[in-house]
Amino acid sequence: MASVPTGTTFYVATTIAAAKNTTVVTNASEAVVTSDDHGYSNGDIVLITSGWGRLNKRAFRIKSVATDTFTLEGCDTSSTTLFPAGTGIGTVSKISAWTQITQVVGITPSGGDKKNVNYKYLESDVEYTINDGFSAMSATLDLDADSIGTAGYTALKSLTDVQTDTVVKMVKRSGAITLRPCTVALNEDESMADGQINKVKASLDGNNRITRYAS
Repeated sequence: MASVPTGTTFYVATTIAAAKNTTVVTNASEAVVTSDDHGYSNGDIVLITSGWGRLNKRAFRIKSVATDTFTLEGCDTSSTTLFPAGTGIGTVSKISAWTQITQVVGITPSGGDKKNVNYKYLESDVEYTINDGFSAMSATLDLDADSIGTAGYTALKSLTDVQTDTVVKMVKRSGAITLRPCTVALNEDESMADGQINKVKASLDGNNRITRYAS
């Protein structure tokens, strides 16, 4: 069913727990991660680092938690071409605190498009194209300039100063969730136009692909 943006809320990760080592990441339709005595619970959101570039620095919700293992919900690593067996280990970090970003007036995504390389042989008069991956998935949040002093504004300002990795979570009224691993750059210079409210922009510079959940 179609949806509209009304009722959408935004949150930024403001506390990320200490990283724990992963010793196994399986090739499966939903990757199972081994991390000894991790202490996580179903529904936790985690940031992953991995030897697999397509997994590195992504954020996922976890499920099927056991003492030393958990499953990355919706993380398909079944292709051993894209995810060579035995090379996906790294670290996992739980997001332990979120701060809501209030007074958001819009979000504009960018990137995620395929990157092409065009080439031509000297003996030929036609070009060929091959895919060379995808551009970073970023976004810009437009905020009411008068949100200055709110907890979310303060969090974005602090993250801009330190430039550490974080996650921005978008929750639609339907319950659908988007997780965007990124760094943050808040531009406090106000944009003004007659007939519109004054706004500032926060750039969410993507670290990898977003992760979406229907609920």
